Amino acid sequence: MSRRDLKRKKPVIGLAGGIGAGKSSVARVLESLGAMVIDSDRQCHAELDDPEVAAMLRRWWGDAVCGPGGEVDRQALAGIVFDKPAELARLEGLLYPRLARRREELLAAYEADPRVQAIVLDSPKLFEAGLNELCDAVIFVDASWSVRARRLAETRGWSEETLQKRENLLKPLDMKRALADHVVVNHSSVAALRSQVERVFSSMLAALSD
Repeated sequence: MSRRDLKRKKPVIGLAGGIGAGKSSVARVLESLGAMVIDSDRQCHAELDDPEVAAMLRRWWGDAVCGPGGEVDRQALAGIVFDKPAELARLEGLLYPRLARRREELLAAYEADPRVQAIVLDSPKLFEAGLNELCDAVIFVDASWSVRARRLAETRGWSEETLQKRENLLKPLDMKRALADHVVVNHSSVAALRSQVERVFSSMLAALSD
């Protein structure tokens, strides 16, 4: 269901790509160009900070899932769910409806704000969760395995095995790349990435305003 089906006036742009490809970097460029970003990771962290959610997770998995202050220990949570599809589905069943409600609130707020030129959905599971159906266009952020593995080792301390396990839970990158409307390559400088994103954003606004 696209913006036109939902009677939205502003374009909704989805971001897809491999873990560590730099979707957040592209989102920041789009934000600087007048878009507002709905960041699913940030939303998810906010939900995990909700005492109601923390209490539910503690009932499911015990005190090991929470830190000393009662807050959700995200590393411990990841250790529980990412090797167990049934537990991951259980967690998503709790979080996804909450995320959807907040996303709709933000979509409505940004739609009503005259300063916003476009709305960006930055979600690691854009296609898996069907959020691409809300988008007028999707940008695929491309980067090689070696580049992504190096970035994730530096920023998150991940091994290549961890990266592979996480990506095995997602749809194939070749499929996402083929379904996307635009591809930007993020394997060199910030300036090079910005130049690509500016060009794509300009062409998208022109095409979607027709």
